[in-house]
Amino acid sequence: MPKQVKESSLNSLSTTSACTEESGKPALVGGSCSHKNNWVGLRPILEQLKFLFSIADNKVMTRLPNHIGVIPDGNRRWANRRGLKKEEGYTYGLIAGLNLLREAKRRGIHELTYFGFTVDNCKRPKEQVEAFSSACVKAAEMILSEGVLLNIIGNNKSNCFPPELLPYTEVKACDEEKMRVNLLVNYGWEWDMKNGFPSRNIPRIDLVIRWGGMSRLSGFLPIQTVYSDICVLDDLWPDYEDSQFERALKWYRRQDVTLGG
Repeated sequence: MPKQVKESSLNSLSTTSACTEESGKPALVGGSCSHKNNWVGLRPILEQLKFLFSIADNKVMTRLPNHIGVIPDGNRRWANRRGLKKEEGYTYGLIAGLNLLREAKRRGIHELTYFGFTVDNCKRPKEQVEAFSSACVKAAEMILSEGVLLNIIGNNKSNCFPPELLPYTEVKACDEEKMRVNLLVNYGWEWDMKNGFPSRNIPRIDLVIRWGGMSRLSGFLPIQTVYSDICVLDDLWPDYEDSQFERALKWYRRQDVTLGG
């Protein structure tokens, strides 16, 4: 302990000893004989601790994931609750995706990966397949209008893959100044594993956010998400608001960084 603190502590002790009423009990704090001197020597140490804690808090509050995976679930439930056909929910989810992209870009997120639809999703009724397939084409157009790099991954040899998206399946050179957005279209984890890992150019995902309340990954990039933090939101995807994204980021900041531990 510094000499200054020792001397101050001794002084405060002597003051405390003399600071008694006639009854022998300590005088009340705030009276003519208070214990303020007890803390004078500790003040520099307390100020230093306060400074160190503020640095730690700042690091936590500014921690951002480089790469976020998005599972936009709840479109059909959202439509059903409003008396609409289930397939109509996908169209209402488009603006949600655009708003999230803009907010992520504003916050400096480097990469986003959206889960469009899976190989298994194509087993659903024809009108639903046509609806989410069409929604993915429109989503690609909206994403490109934001000046980002678009990369589409999925089984493009299948009839379920929209031919309009074929030009975006070729891996493009990475532009460090542009945000990168990946869109999984007709993607299947088994297809990925059995075909030489076509998603290998998609890097590790730091945070997965799933809307719709379901606590599962549904085959979403199993290699890239092996160490991901997974935040599940009860909100349905078409009801997206930036406050939900902020809530997920705050949750992510509270998670331990174990580097694979």
